[in-house]
Amino acid sequence: MIKILSNIKVLPVLEIESHVDPEKLIGSLIDGNINVIEVTLRNEMGLKHIEQIRNKFPEIKVGAGTVLNIKQLILSIKSGAQFAVSPGYDLELALKAKELRFPYLPGVSSPSDIMSLFKINFNVFKFFPANALGGISYLKSLSGPFPKALFCPTGGINEMNYKQWIAEKNVICVGGTWLAPKGSNDYKEITKKALKIN
Repeated sequence: MIKILSNIKVLPVLEIESHVDPEKLIGSLIDGNINVIEVTLRNEMGLKHIEQIRNKFPEIKVGAGTVLNIKQLILSIKSGAQFAVSPGYDLELALKAKELRFPYLPGVSSPSDIMSLFKINFNVFKFFPANALGGISYLKSLSGPFPKALFCPTGGINEMNYKQWIAEKNVICVGGTWLAPKGSNDYKEITKKALKIN
């Protein structure tokens, strides 16, 4: 996961609804210099969108988000996803991703989660829900006992605060929906927001 996330600042988290054109959406993000995205499996079209995006836009890395079980992991891989992200962690799911050597970002919300995943050699995590858990001060406190842990905070992160998160030494990148909010089909605005990331 480090290879995939270390060269980006923001991982756009996309829930693509039926009235949004996936190709126009991804085109607008590419125009905004985005080259890694996460497509959530929060609706029944998620896997089809991953497949469609991978076929049409080979230049962009596509991850499957909200992967909750092994079945979804396998289906995501079959659809062409290049990595998977979960909001929390399930030991069997994490072990399956390891067995398949498939890039996987498990979600953590506590020191206990981190310790459990360290045991099976994970050290890059989604930190979710970031703001609700205690924000940057909570994340800072994790760097003491876990100096080797890297996080992709997601949840409550937006264009107003993402730079504060990225400035933390244990943050590899941030995840967020603000670049392309759920249901948004204002593609020019999406490109404009993406170009503002620095």
